[in-house]
Amino acid sequence: MGKRGQHHRSENITITLEQLVPQDHLVRKVDQVMDFEFIYPLVEKLYCENNGRPSIDPVLLIKMALLQYLFGIPSMRRTIKEIETNVAYRWFLGIGLDEKVPHFSTFGKNYVRRFQDTDVFETIFYRILSQSVEAGFVDPSVLFMDSTHIKANANKRKFKKKKIVRRAIQQYKEELDLEVNEDRVLHGKKPFAPKESRLETREIKESTTDPESGYYVKGERERLFAYSCHTACDRNGFVLGLILTPGNVHDSKMLEPLLESVTHHFNQPFAVVADSAYKTVQLAHHLLQRNILPVFPYTRPRGVKGMFKTKDFYYDEYYDCYLCPDNQVLRYRTTNREGHREYVSDPTICASCSFLSQCTKSQENKKMILRHIWQEAMDEVEHLRHTSVNRALYRKRQETIERVFADAKEKHGMRWARYRGLKKTTLQAMLTFSALNLKKLANWSWDSGGNPCFQHHFLRLHKTNPHFNVEMRVCLRSEKQWTPRPLLLLIHSLSIGFVNPFVRFFPSRHMSSNGHSRQLGR
Repeated sequence: MGKRGQHHRSENITITLEQLVPQDHLVRKVDQVMDFEFIYPLVEKLYCENNGRPSIDPVLLIKMALLQYLFGIPSMRRTIKEIETNVAYRWFLGIGLDEKVPHFSTFGKNYVRRFQDTDVFETIFYRILSQSVEAGFVDPSVLFMDSTHIKANANKRKFKKKKIVRRAIQQYKEELDLEVNEDRVLHGKKPFAPKESRLETREIKESTTDPESGYYVKGERERLFAYSCHTACDRNGFVLGLILTPGNVHDSKMLEPLLESVTHHFNQPFAVVADSAYKTVQLAHHLLQRNILPVFPYTRPRGVKGMFKTKDFYYDEYYDCYLCPDNQVLRYRTTNREGHREYVSDPTICASCSFLSQCTKSQENKKMILRHIWQEAMDEVEHLRHTSVNRALYRKRQETIERVFADAKEKHGMRWARYRGLKKTTLQAMLTFSALNLKKLANWSWDSGGNPCFQHHFLRLHKTNPHFNVEMRVCLRSEKQWTPRPLLLLIHSLSIGFVNPFVRFFPSRHMSSNGHSRQLGR
């Protein structure tokens, strides 16, 4: 039986850090693909050249933070301990074996005194992203959007109740008010006079530990204080933009700001893929108005169990009325301020109807159906949901945005907020997604030619992707003629199963103006 001695512990040898770091280590891949020299002019104005003690290299500080998020180290204190003993980390930072590692509070003090109110980390995020675009790895033609909650660093039992002013959504308010009045005039009603806004209040729970977080309530999940990270990524999993809000902000309110943020750096996407939380009439109308393909899932009809749902009533567009399951007419009555047309039945007929108990519980024996003036956009979304393009795009959601959140939480510590406050938690999310993009960029660059010893058959996107001109004929039920809407499809053919680059996509079926199905010609 062999026995190894301990004399190697005190043995003197001549060796360099370059020899100790494996050739395929992640830090080597990152160092090969990313030049951090751009940080110096970025932070030059934050340092004084004439006074004070010699400062620590700002590139060293940024690299230390990236190391923490690249390898999912829970704190800067632990990161410093790892750097002291890990030769690969020392090689990446340029710190010799006999050099002293900076104190863990160095980054925190520099952040508070220099980086706190600057766009340094945002610039780093977009620099990594732009380099991924130049490498041909980013395909912003289809956006996959979703949000995930980050548990706040706060006790869920320590809170105070606070009344705040309920702010109405002003995104579509002016457009909706204008169309409501036009609809009322079209139906022979008087337009609404401008309404004075009344301040409505609502009561919320505010954490005494982290007041900027929000009380997160969603289904059967644990109720706690959290932040919501609204994120958009491409089909390859590169994060293109993010917005952090308190946990009590609904997902649908952040689609338009997030879309504007992404389109500010990239072109307008061909499609937006999102889950049922974003499936609202306003967003469907907004996306179709901007000539963007909305890809939303099926949602079950809402209502009381055992009662007729709205889908059980047939809408006749030509006569602008509804037909109930007993073939009785629900006629238009008015259009309210919220943008809903009201259709009501004749109570004298409903009183003797055999379906009355399944139709309404009104004491007046009257059934009323609300139909939004933008309901045609939601009907169009339902039609598009059955097409092969939408189905293929929505299936990719589980391997894009869902995988991004899974990796960020399981491997990079984004399940819990490390700091308190919206700004610092935004910094955490920004650095986490910067690390995700950087790691993907480094690994893909290494696999596609960075490793001289690796003979690869690696499929990747190039900047010279073929552009497919797709003409989608969208017929809203309120329109009496077909309205062709050309869309520029920037998706790689393999992403949605296209074989023929000249393929043209049409929705399979639409409703014509008289309410009957009509097959579109090809």
